Amino acid sequence: MRAARDLLRFLTPRTLRGRLSLVALTTAALLMTVLTLAFNAVAQQRLQHQADDELRTRAAAVATTIDTTGTTVRVVESSHDNLLDTNVWIYAGPRLLEAPPGTASPLTHVADRLAAHPGRVCVTTTSHQPFRLCALPVAGGHSEATVIAALDLSPYRSSADTLLLGSLALDAVMLASTYALTRLAVGRALRPVRAMTDQAAQWSAVASAERFGSKGHPVELTRLGTSLDSLLDRIRTLLRHEQQLTGELSHELRTPLSRIIAELDWWQSRPRTAAQTRATHQVITDAAVSMRTICDTLLDDARDGSPGTPGTAESLTVLRRLAETSCPPAHLTIIVDGSCPTVGVAPALLERIVSPLLANACRYARASVTVRVHDTSDGVRIEVTDDGPGVPPLFVPHLFEPGRRGDPGDGHSGAGLGLPLARRLARSADGDLRFDHRHTAGARFVVCLPAG
Repeated sequence: MRAARDLLRFLTPRTLRGRLSLVALTTAALLMTVLTLAFNAVAQQRLQHQADDELRTRAAAVATTIDTTGTTVRVVESSHDNLLDTNVWIYAGPRLLEAPPGTASPLTHVADRLAAHPGRVCVTTTSHQPFRLCALPVAGGHSEATVIAALDLSPYRSSADTLLLGSLALDAVMLASTYALTRLAVGRALRPVRAMTDQAAQWSAVASAERFGSKGHPVELTRLGTSLDSLLDRIRTLLRHEQQLTGELSHELRTPLSRIIAELDWWQSRPRTAAQTRATHQVITDAAVSMRTICDTLLDDARDGSPGTPGTAESLTVLRRLAETSCPPAHLTIIVDGSCPTVGVAPALLERIVSPLLANACRYARASVTVRVHDTSDGVRIEVTDDGPGVPPLFVPHLFEPGRRGDPGDGHSGAGLGLPLARRLARSADGDLRFDHRHTAGARFVVCLPAG
């Protein structure tokens, strides 16, 4: 059984074109077989009817030479007896009156059996060669006679065999034509699929914006192309989100990693006291905790687009701690003031929203950075203001686009991901981040968050 399955699997074509052609060939073969059997059965039946008609016609012609009006059956001689007597038997009841000369005895035995059971009966015998015999009763006044005629069926069988061979040859031609035309038609139908396959192999799901489209394709391929285009769009979106998440993690982890490296370099530069070593360990611990918080916050946001751990935070406390750990330059003063409203986001999320704003302010400010917090009618407003050169007017429309920087050659490092990340996190918490166009002396960014 397993060998048969393996053989069937081996013989089954591996291409869709071959399988469809095989299905069409099998279907056509079954149909042609049924039609051929039906045609040859009808042809043989028709030939047999022709043979019976000829036998009855000959028997009727012989019956005209038989006189049954008297007490005995009498055969009237005629000038065409030789033609009429060919393969003809005449019986008076069961008694044989005349038989064809030189007729083989098996045929005479069959004729005797037919005469013993009067009636319009036809039988076929194949003792030496196929013969058909038909009996025709001849009624009379005082006696009855039976005429039996025989006919050699070899010409009819030959005609039937010729019809069978002809139909088989026609079937073979039809099956070969069906297979060839099916392969040709399927090949032409699958040509767009091959073209789509070649296109997909040449494209890059990330870099290429090419799509299959729906023009010039059948309905089925149009639906397939639309589905594949949608799939490519989703894949491209997912990969873009993955790249964005990777860039954001790298951007946010750079500061705590820099603190760890700086502390280790400072600690290794010369011998330290036990208190200094403990302070270094504490800084490294705080930086590691900050890295873990950054990873958790960004991954939770990337998972479902909403804060993973809802909560509240004392805004002024979080902002002051963030200002203390932001490592500003020595010439820079960070001022955090205002009321102390409760923000309806977790402390870690608030840090991630404000941290890029504070880092940019520290990077471009000349002397001071001011962070102010106060209540509004619809939530909490946090303003981060610096006295730096501000944002170039032409760059303002692109300020929150990932990977864009106003002046890449300004001497400051950065990947252009901090502001887009801060706005995305603020909006995920039902808030927003915007640039204050009215502020001209430096730059001011405004964060609006729900109240806690």
